[in-house]
Amino acid sequence: MSPRARAHAPARYEVRVAGHLDEHWSAWFGGLALIHEDDGTTMLHCVVADQAELHGLLAKIRDLGAPLISVTVSDRPE
Repeated sequence: MSPRARAHAPARYEVRVAGHLDEHWSAWFGGLALIHEDDGTTMLHCVVADQAELHGLLAKIRDLGAPLISVTVSDRPE
């Protein structure tokens, strides 16, 4: 698959931010589960339709002011 085609394909991501986000932020993130890790971070597991949706999620994290630690593709849904 070409890089351009991958940019428009759904993918599962793990997004980690510093700190434990309160559960009420789940609704703001479209109902994503917020998983509090023992190391003091919050993990968001999500499937995004394309790069535009991923950038929208990252913009919400930026607007929240949560320090972004990592964004990892965990797999591609078939």
